[in-house]
Amino acid sequence: MRFAVSLLMFICVASLIGTVLQQNQAPGSYIDQFGPFWFAVFDKFSIYHVYNSWWFLLIMAFLVVSTSICLIRNAPKMVRDASSFREYIRGNSLRSFHHRVESASTLAPAESQKRVQQWLTGQGYKFKLRQDGESVLIAAKKGSANRYGYIFAHAAIVVICIGGLLDSELPIRLQVWLGKTPITQNMLISQVPASGRLPAANLSFRANMLVPEGSESSNGIVTVNNGVLVQPLPFALTLKKFSVSYYSTGMPSNFQSDVEVTDLATGKKFDRTIKVNEPLRYRGVTVYQSSFDDGGSKLQMVGYPLAGPNDKPFTVDGTVGKSTEITMGSGAKAGKLEVDLSGLRTINVENLSGNVAPQPKPILAEVASVTGSAAPAKNKDLHNVGPSVQYRIIGRDGQAHEFNNYMLPIKLDDHSVFLAGVRDNPNQNYRYLRIPADADNSVADFMRLRAALYDPVMRAEAAGRFAARNANSGLQQPLLQKAAEGAMEAFSKGGFDAIVEKVPADQREKVLGFAVPMIQLSLTELRDIEHEKAGLPPIQHVGPEGQAANTWIQLALLAMANLPDYPAPVFLALKGFDHVQASVFQVARSPGKNAVYLGCVLLVLGVFSMFYIRDRRIWVWVKPQGQGSEMLAAMTSQRRTLDFQHEFERFKDAIKRLST
Repeated sequence: MRFAVSLLMFICVASLIGTVLQQNQAPGSYIDQFGPFWFAVFDKFSIYHVYNSWWFLLIMAFLVVSTSICLIRNAPKMVRDASSFREYIRGNSLRSFHHRVESASTLAPAESQKRVQQWLTGQGYKFKLRQDGESVLIAAKKGSANRYGYIFAHAAIVVICIGGLLDSELPIRLQVWLGKTPITQNMLISQVPASGRLPAANLSFRANMLVPEGSESSNGIVTVNNGVLVQPLPFALTLKKFSVSYYSTGMPSNFQSDVEVTDLATGKKFDRTIKVNEPLRYRGVTVYQSSFDDGGSKLQMVGYPLAGPNDKPFTVDGTVGKSTEITMGSGAKAGKLEVDLSGLRTINVENLSGNVAPQPKPILAEVASVTGSAAPAKNKDLHNVGPSVQYRIIGRDGQAHEFNNYMLPIKLDDHSVFLAGVRDNPNQNYRYLRIPADADNSVADFMRLRAALYDPVMRAEAAGRFAARNANSGLQQPLLQKAAEGAMEAFSKGGFDAIVEKVPADQREKVLGFAVPMIQLSLTELRDIEHEKAGLPPIQHVGPEGQAANTWIQLALLAMANLPDYPAPVFLALKGFDHVQASVFQVARSPGKNAVYLGCVLLVLGVFSMFYIRDRRIWVWVKPQGQGSEMLAAMTSQRRTLDFQHEFERFKDAIKRLST
């Protein structure tokens, strides 16, 4: 018993850890929370999936075995004791009881016996008589169900633990140990071999199933270690329509799936709506509305090169969840770039209020600020800023990066900009590049200016125009032109860092104070030249239009300064999409659930019986004495509480009254 109680306490502590610490999350989230050292320690003991860890299941099994042995050994004795009146007790034995009473009566033994029996019946006692010569033993009991409470409570522990083991990963792991092989490579479900499939009549499982709109599925996916197993279902689900509504914060408020269910054995079909907290139960399998995802939306995008003087955009078509190849460069320098289109979000609610004109600050601080979050942290109003696309590509540094680009321009600090996010792994926040929107609400003007900055001929022409406008004398013009041309060349290769790379730290602010205005004015000239060559209308530099053009150049300057930190050879702008929703279901067969319910009922009955049903036993010897009779009585209980003492006093008074 002490061993079982110790195991139960250990399970309680482990369950507390599993409740407080969110389970089955990505390893990166735990590393960020606890650090690499403690992550390794906790991972060693499977703290991140406590309920399916080997040691937790082993303790559960030990508890079941230990408590079962306890029941097997003690339950029969408890049942016999609860049903027995213990009528074979000797009269002399009653004198050894602490709670006893003796009384002599002038009544005949038969009359005394009758009065005692009537009193016991009135108090709810059951009794049994044993004749011993002229003497009679009345053995009475009440509250024998108290003994069954111990049996119910211990049986409840066993039943609940067995139910927990049935609904855990133990049945799946046993099948893996017996030969099932989780699939670790990409393949169609139809291509999965028998070793990667669980039986349709599997005792217990919990799987996930993604069904796009208009598609059908009859298989769930069970995650095991670093792979998956396919779990066939006895029916097929066809997603006819998926509906979702949102709060003002952009969080889903409600979502549901209208499905058609097809019984694979009989061909029977019926429609059903699956909602959160309103699952589908059919053929022993429960289907829960878990979440939703993209079901393979068709994307139309425009690609803009971010390397060299090439400014020609190209079309990129793809499907969410699949990869697409694009060709970068031409001729012998042409190369293939694989883009993994990972997601499409049609609604993005951002907090964009409180955007005021930025206060003057050092240029380096301003450059750093534009690589932060998408929206200022102090904003309070929420706005839907439109769709965004997520994709992964191999960057210029040879590493895979995730990108998040918004389809529409967003007004930040009273300026319309396109947000282009990048992060190195899913555990990081996106760092956003702000690209100014042009008059057509596109990034085309910025991309042409970027390409012109990489063209030595156009740089030289822009530097010449800048020098001609700003040189104080003809002698200074060549020097100023050379300085502007060199600054733009360095800026194109590495932003502001490239300009001050070889400058002492105490001189950098001074150098930037001269170089930044020169580059900004040179970019203005470069934009004019680019518009002339492209046959576009000239840019006005006076009045409100001139102020807007000057602001646009400032934003473009900051965006280009951050381009070296944007590790992608191409920028993909979302042009259009055909949205396809998909519903994510959790399908489960959990026979242990009913066992747990039964165990809970047994536990309630057991606890109620042990704490609220009081076991009482009374023995009364009635024997002749002269013309009257003598009564020797005793009372006992498993728990001799204060209530029991009061009850004994009432019993003692009753015996004395019955004797008169």
